[in-house]
Amino acid sequence: MSIFDTIKTAIFGWRPSAEEVARAQAQQQQAQTGAHGSGQVSAMPQVGQPQAAPTAAAAVDVEAMLTQKMHAKGDPDLNWRTSIVDLMKLLDLDPSLANRSELATELGYSGAKDGSAEMNIWLHREVMRKLAVSGGTVPAELQH
Repeated sequence: MSIFDTIKTAIFGWRPSAEEVARAQAQQQQAQTGAHGSGQVSAMPQVGQPQAAPTAAAAVDVEAMLTQKMHAKGDPDLNWRTSIVDLMKLLDLDPSLANRSELATELGYSGAKDGSAEMNIWLHREVMRKLAVSGGTVPAELQH
């Protein structure tokens, strides 16, 4: 399986474990009562709800899925919105230069595969674009 296919499967087919659901719910409850003081329910989808496979009728909300996964992992410092390394870490994938270089080759990157900021920024944007083409709903700001 290609690295991009592994990324896509990790996002489109991810289901949280019972431990991840409990941790995310506790963090969400703490954030709601701490930030709002009233315990209001946030608009974020609940972590434990089943996610449909991507279809023309029901695309996967990539941003919501990754945000849920970040909360479930309990690592809010991962900057998956702009960093290919953090995105790969969030998905429990090896973000080594070798793997990012292989991903760059898969996706058609023509520059030096040396782990430069240019390569990493291109990889992140291209992964987001390809997720959108593959049936994911990806905000425009993550594709540019």
